[in-house]
Parts: sequence; structure tokens; C-alpha cells
Amino acid sequence: MTRNLNLNKEDGLIVVNTGGGKGKTTAALGILLRACGYNLHGVMIQFIKGSWFYGEKESFERLAPNFELLSLGKGFVGIIDDKLPFEDHKNAAKKAVERAKIEVTNNKNDIVVLDEINYAVKGKLIRVKDVIDIIKIKNKNLDLILTGNYADSKIIALADTVTEMKEIKHAFSSGKLAKKGIDY
Repeated sequence: MTRNLNLNKEDGLIVVNTGGGKGKTTAALGILLRACGYNLHGVMIQFIKGSWFYGEKESFERLAPNFELLSLGKGFVGIIDDKLPFEDHKNAAKKAVERAKIEVTNNKNDIVVLDEINYAVKGKLIRVKDVIDIIKIKNKNLDLILTGNYADSKIIALADTVTEMKEIKHAFSSGKLAKKGIDY
């Protein structure tokens, strides 16, 4: 199968999906799915999600070899069942930054998604400077998508497109549990 690398030969975009509402990762996955229709190659690096099962894992296997999912986080930091020392989460995030630097410069990818990287910054797992460094070294034609609430203003300033997801109403607020296929 012939890849049609960088169809438009345009500069890659920096896209930020942020805000307190649902759908930041889902929107990034939608872009990856659309790109698959053009036979583009991409990778999603997850900075927070770890060993929990969620539908993205199965979906990415079906989209191989065009897309790869790398869950490099150790799970959600500081939630009820998080028994890991903070330092373990921090080390995992640092390794994810190093992998991100490889993926944005290796000429293999058309799109790289750094999932929940904004949470990693907000949670002090990594520094905003780490994200800026990734943005600065990315290949010119690579599209880079950064997700997670609390996007730093410096990252927003560097972005081409920023979308803020705003929660109007969420089922969880009325006592409904997360739903398979919708929430995970």
C-alpha cells in the first residue's frame, strides 16, 4: 500500500483540544480516523491513561498499520485507586516526552496526538517547557494534536487551532456511571 505522505505539502498544524467538557480525546481520535481514509500514518501517545481497558485500544488494533496507540502513563494520578507514588507517574510522563520527541521527528508519522499532555503539565508531571520543546522540534509537515484540560497559555499561543470543550450537562452529575463506548 502506497502512503500519500503530507497530501497538501503544507506546514503541519498544531491543534489543541482543551476545556472541562467531554470530547477532547474523542475529537483527536476522529481526526485520526479521517486521516486513515487518506492512508496517512499517526500515533497517539497517552500521558495519563495506563492499564485500564478502554475502547481506543481495540480500535487502534483495527486501524493498524496506519495508527499506533502508546499508553505510556501509569493511570489517572491521584484518584481513589491510584496506589503508585507520584514519582512513578512523573517518570512515566518524562519517558512519554522522550518518545514524543522521537515520534514528531522520525519522518514516519503524518499526525501525532499527545493525549492528556495538558493534564500532565497541570499535574506537574512535566513542564510546559517540555511541550514547547516538542512543538519546536516537530517536522514541518507534521500535524500535532495536544489534548487535555488546562492548556497553558504559552501552548495556546503557539497553536493554530484551539477548541475548548465546555460542559453544559453530564450524565455523571445525575448519578449515571461512565458508559462503555461513550465514556471509555
